[in-house]
Amino acid sequence: MHNDSLLQKIALTKIPKVGPVTARNLISYCGSVEAVFQTPPKELRKIPGIGEQLARYVHAPDPLRLAEAEINQLNKNQIQVLFFLDDNYPTRLRAFPDSPLLLYLQGNADLNTEKIVSIVGTRQPSSHGLAFCEEFIAQLKDYQPLIVSGLAYGIDICAHRKALEVGLSTLGIVAHGLEHLYPPSHRSYAQKMKTQGGVLTEYGYSTTAEKEFFPMRNRIIAGLCDALLVVETNTYGGSMITAQFANDYNKDVFAVPGRPKDQLSAGCNELIKNHQAHLIESAAELVAMLRWDAGIPPQGIQQELFRELDTEEKNIVDLLHHCDEKGIDALTIEARKSHSEIAALLLQLEFKGVVRALPGKRYLLNP
Repeated sequence: MHNDSLLQKIALTKIPKVGPVTARNLISYCGSVEAVFQTPPKELRKIPGIGEQLARYVHAPDPLRLAEAEINQLNKNQIQVLFFLDDNYPTRLRAFPDSPLLLYLQGNADLNTEKIVSIVGTRQPSSHGLAFCEEFIAQLKDYQPLIVSGLAYGIDICAHRKALEVGLSTLGIVAHGLEHLYPPSHRSYAQKMKTQGGVLTEYGYSTTAEKEFFPMRNRIIAGLCDALLVVETNTYGGSMITAQFANDYNKDVFAVPGRPKDQLSAGCNELIKNHQAHLIESAAELVAMLRWDAGIPPQGIQQELFRELDTEEKNIVDLLHHCDEKGIDALTIEARKSHSEIAALLLQLEFKGVVRALPGKRYLLNP
């Protein structure tokens, strides 16, 4: 017997023409995943953007049949299912309307860990790019971030390999189902990552890689992190797409500068020049920007010395005012600022005794 709720969550992703946005729309109007499949077609047709054909697709037998087969594979291969309304779904991703409805994880990675850095770059890096990537990750070891990349050739596999070597958890985001691995030559690294991180995808177990899947997976690499590092890239391709997603999601983007007219650095230089990335030359600069070394806020009398708030600080207080607590990712989106800007403001508010930090990068107003 299967968990009916899980069956229907997976079935929702098997309905033709239903992507993350439409699926959320269906759940919102019907009230729950189960209710989507219980709502008569004539009622479904009334939902904006659904129509007669989609209403028929919801009640066709194929989605539930395909979901049943999917669950059998998941159980055989010890694959976790993360649904966007579940507690184990990455909170950094959940707020974005185009984030996957479902994620499949093979491994032990904590997708809601305190620090996550994504690293991308060209598939044909220079020796300088590889050396920078390795040194950068080694310098982050003491902070224990989760290192995220795409398991591709070049900078991606360099990042995964070095993370494994220095004992950091590392997660590969792939553009296909977990039955396959592209490229096949990286299978041995993927196997190690399953006990020191994992492999993550939004695609069902037997789904093969398609060209259009690769840009789509880049939104997960961008949305899952606190900061994105671009090591080497031309002015087009996957790394630039990922950087665009990261900027759209108000993430902190860092790019390694290079020589003018060097094609491997042209994309990084363009990102820096257009103020779409911070210039970065060492991991210490990322640590400083993200306030990973920030000290404990002062207590007692010092709290009373700093009660005057500026406009940006008051904005954060207003966002926290009508809720018990709120995560830093939600604040980033609502305030329309980067992760590092929000982190800096929250730190100042902690110093002033106005807010209090909770586990899991959540904050509330002090009474």
